[in-house]
Amino acid sequence: MIKYAEIINEETGLCRVSIGDNEQFYLSIGMSKYDVEQSEVDNNWYLTTKCPHYTQEELTEKEAERVSMLNLTAADVERALYKAKGMDFEDIVSLIQTQQLEGLDIKALKIELKANNFYRGNPYISQVGALLGITETQLNEFFETNDYTKLLSDENSEQ
Repeated sequence: MIKYAEIINEETGLCRVSIGDNEQFYLSIGMSKYDVEQSEVDNNWYLTTKCPHYTQEELTEKEAERVSMLNLTAADVERALYKAKGMDFEDIVSLIQTQQLEGLDIKALKIELKANNFYRGNPYISQVGALLGITETQLNEFFETNDYTKLLSDENSEQ
């Protein structure tokens, strides 16, 4: 994007940018037209050719962090599970006790089920989801939207 800018650091391409159409004014204060962009890394302006960007790995990591912090209330989660799977928290605990699942601490899960907020990054969310046939993608979409239909399996959602 072409804007009036003054290069602050030739090596990094860091610029001070102004927006406007009074060319004479900007030229009088030492600015010139440059192709610049704002970096998502630090929100500073740079010459487009030197602008720092996150790597794909960093973007993936940042997205995973964002998703893990999505949260819903316990009521949101229990209501959605009831609508999508016909089960409330007590039913889920009973199912887990009946199946005697390895690696799932039932007492710790009961404590988690009493929490006010459920965070997507909590490993119990994925464990219980897998037990109920809910995929990671479905869980992510549910936590993004609070739409219980995201928890329905494909054959159930067509009904």
